[in-house]
Amino acid sequence: MAITIGTRGSKLALAQTETVIKKLAKLDIPAEQVIITTEGDASTQVPLHAIGGQGVFVRALDDAILDGRIDCAVHSMKDIPAYRPSGLFTAAVLKRDSPADYIAHLRSIEGVRVIGTSSTRRRAQLLRHDPEIVVKDLRGNVDTRLRKLNAGEYDAIILAEAGLTRLGLRVPGERFPPEKFVPSPNQGTIAVVSRADPSLMEVLSALDHPETRTDVLIERAVMEQLGGGCFTPLGIYSRGGHLVAEVLSLDGRRTERIDADITSIEQAREQGRILKDRARDLIEEAYRQLGIAQ
Repeated sequence: MAITIGTRGSKLALAQTETVIKKLAKLDIPAEQVIITTEGDASTQVPLHAIGGQGVFVRALDDAILDGRIDCAVHSMKDIPAYRPSGLFTAAVLKRDSPADYIAHLRSIEGVRVIGTSSTRRRAQLLRHDPEIVVKDLRGNVDTRLRKLNAGEYDAIILAEAGLTRLGLRVPGERFPPEKFVPSPNQGTIAVVSRADPSLMEVLSALDHPETRTDVLIERAVMEQLGGGCFTPLGIYSRGGHLVAEVLSLDGRRTERIDADITSIEQAREQGRILKDRARDLIEEAYRQLGIAQ
């Protein structure tokens, strides 16, 4: 019997799921996809922080696993919240693609003044780089965002470089260095989440990339200490055990940052606690300014 894999219906989500299905096929493991609509897909005109943050892309798929409609689900791992329902397990973390943000623009970069993004992190980092930039909210899938760019609604838009690569898209623009524009934790990584069934977990574990799993677990350990989800502008990036993490004010004028070599998850948690202590005022301020209860 084929493994049933839940996915969102966007082109990017389908491409990511197809990647997983092809990898399973090489292991002679049949799989089929089931498309499930999430609240994040249905509410594209509302900022993410107003409808519950990054978890809105995950909840419906979690529910489908737990009630037995699907065996597992494929996610962009950056969409998976820090705190997970009982009974679920991240069975596989695929080798990471580019973690970087990409600024897509059709005019000279010197002429870019209006940039589209719905991310509080990207907004803050852009404003830190140039306080004169106008950042306008932008939701929707990759096609929708590129269409709005082509229609002239924005001079530029910010996308995850990995998403463009997975869709086979070549778009004028440039890559932001992840050490300077620190990405969302786990950006560029595909995860397969399953119910806690040992036989299913064993099958899916064949797709796991240990080095990537170590890096993303370091990032998630820091994220869990910081909290904040997509409400607080924060970036966390680990590569080969070197960790860079930062928390910004919403206007990008203030930043708290750590830069450290990490050899264990406990060290990552300790760095997260240190950063949270330094950035406590910024985190509380973001919640207050966005009108969100902590």
